[in-house]
Amino acid sequence: MIDYPPKILIAFAETISGNAEILNWLLTNGYPELAALSSAICGSEEAFGWLMKNGFPQYAALDHAIDGITPAYNWLLENDFKFLAVLADACNRKPEAIKWLQEHDLQIFLVIAAKVHSLREGKTFDYHKLHF
Repeated sequence: MIDYPPKILIAFAETISGNAEILNWLLTNGYPELAALSSAICGSEEAFGWLMKNGFPQYAALDHAIDGITPAYNWLLENDFKFLAVLADACNRKPEAIKWLQEHDLQIFLVIAAKVHSLREGKTFDYHKLHF
């Protein structure tokens, strides 16, 4: 995930805040995996399934790790997706993960983590309303 251009990561962060126009742009301009990840984070089981079927199990595991599902978190670590495990921890406001992102000057991931945390803390999911 760290290899995406900064403007794509900024766009991804906006989709977590509910920007459907940018979500559709990601979907149709070569970043369907980020659109699916955003939708999965927002509660779409269909998007989660798409990630699994289309070669992005690390993003499906990230979604579940954010939800505190330990086997998914462990899978990230065991399969050398340590950065995604740190991101999951940052989404759950773990100080050591936030500090690590700060120390490595990865501010956009702090923004992403804050948006995910805010979404997860303040929203009841209704996957029928998601646009993926």
